[in-house]
Amino acid sequence: MTNAQNIEIHDVMFDYCKVLLEWNCRNCLQKQFPNLVDTICPNGSFGKNDLAGFYEFEDRMDGGELLKDLMPEYERRFGSELAESFRWYCAHYDQVLTRMMPGMVDLLHDLRKAGYGVWGLTNWSKETFPLALRKFPELSTLLQGTIISGVEHLHKPEPEIFELAISRFGLNPQTTVFFDDKPANIDGAHRVGMHGFVFTTAEQARKDLASVGVNL
Repeated sequence: MTNAQNIEIHDVMFDYCKVLLEWNCRNCLQKQFPNLVDTICPNGSFGKNDLAGFYEFEDRMDGGELLKDLMPEYERRFGSELAESFRWYCAHYDQVLTRMMPGMVDLLHDLRKAGYGVWGLTNWSKETFPLALRKFPELSTLLQGTIISGVEHLHKPEPEIFELAISRFGLNPQTTVFFDDKPANIDGAHRVGMHGFVFTTAEQARKDLASVGVNL
């Protein structure tokens, strides 16, 4: 669903990591755990070959589970050395977030100035999300509200989290555009009737918005 079909767009909703915020796990860990970083982030990636369980357990925290409840299982499966690195990673999560994605502050400002509703919807642990807001407090004013999966115990791409955003923010899915870096989450948005685009850059996002009638 990437054609506005003569329906005027009123709201734009954004994922956070790799959309609003630059996210780099390896950058965060390589100085603190140089002997483990290739296990945690093999070949520079995170999640595709989850040898250290970081992706799995962070994803579970994004779904609402708490670190203290997960750590006994984590340490049993991956050992004490990796367990300590995972604890450190969660406690210093702001170091994963290197900067706002280029061009995104201007895009959010322009959308707000043009009268569009601007919202957030993120898979994120309720324990680590506050670290992001402390580092990037401007997000609290640039966005009019954010749904956090770990708070709601819901998870993209499940339709329920999109339906919650629709209800809480008073959105019409047919007049809402969603941006996410993961195609599966865009599919989730489409399933509830939203327009959706896989995010790559702020420049491309402007083009995608223009394609559905958002002129900034």
